[in-house]
Amino acid sequence: MNTRIAPGRLVVSTAGRDSGKFYLILDLAGDNMVWLVNGRDRKLAAPKKKNTRHIKVYPRLAAEVAAKIASGQRVNDQDIRKALTHLLNGPEQNPDPEPGGR
Repeated sequence: MNTRIAPGRLVVSTAGRDSGKFYLILDLAGDNMVWLVNGRDRKLAAPKKKNTRHIKVYPRLAAEVAAKIASGQRVNDQDIRKALTHLLNGPEQNPDPEPGGR
């Protein structure tokens, strides 16, 4: 398992009909699978299960969302949308993936 794949991490889908969409990792689903949410198409009630080979992981972390998930606090779709907007419209408009990433 790749240690940089963790809840709250920013990812983009690289395969499938959702290719190019940004998500946050909600949870791990085994060795090679993750649950993804974006608060719009994929809400907390119906997260997207995706193979880790089909995502590109970015070095950005939604710290507030990650902390809530880790502590067991309730996270809602608005928190996810707000965090994604902040990460994508932050200091860099187009985040670079980690070197050597998938």
